[in-house]
Amino acid sequence: MTQDAPAADLTEDAADRRPAPRGRRVTAVLAVLVLVAAAAFAGLAALRSGEPGPDGPEAGFARDMSTHHSQAVRMAFTVRDRTRDEAVRTLAFDIATTQQSQIGMMTAWLDRWGAPKTDPAGTMRWMAGHPGHPGGAAGGGAFTMPGMATREQLAELERLSGRAAEVRFLQLMIVHHRAGVQMAQAALTLAGDEQVRRLARTMVDGQRSEIDLMERMLRERGATTG
Repeated sequence: MTQDAPAADLTEDAADRRPAPRGRRVTAVLAVLVLVAAAAFAGLAALRSGEPGPDGPEAGFARDMSTHHSQAVRMAFTVRDRTRDEAVRTLAFDIATTQQSQIGMMTAWLDRWGAPKTDPAGTMRWMAGHPGHPGGAAGGGAFTMPGMATREQLAELERLSGRAAEVRFLQLMIVHHRAGVQMAQAALTLAGDEQVRRLARTMVDGQRSEIDLMERMLRERGATTG
């Protein structure tokens, strides 16, 4: 006859088969979740580490081109209010809407990269050493932004109307666009981020096309680039 196991052994076996207390299970689950979250954070940080830095050419281009675009938008809206010529008004609207949209895109990049909207060390530093660099120091390590209309030229445009406003706008915007093309070409050379390079290519192609159009419009008005 088989002898029954001692009562103490049965008690120990039953204890081994009992589920772990609820508090212990919750603690284990939380530990796993913490590990998963840490791994996800590390992966995100690794992805972000490949993004442009706040002092790189991508951020410099986004900052300075946003400022450059802002003046073009201002001039475009000014001439729309100063002429009834539909061709000029259509061109001005296209420039304003396109460049305002691009400003929004570049501002979003700067936010994502943790980069300031203005460079405390001065404008145009990112193009240093590039053949298209404007060169002329404006003080404090900054360099003059190319193609920008002066305050006097902007005030003149705001005083003019009709054919005179159209001609002055076209002259100023051709100079502005030529400089914008130089800046975008520098970004193509210096920037490694593909989304920045794509936008720079779009700017080069679009503004060259608009320069050709504006030069034809000037000739139609019996004027030159000045």
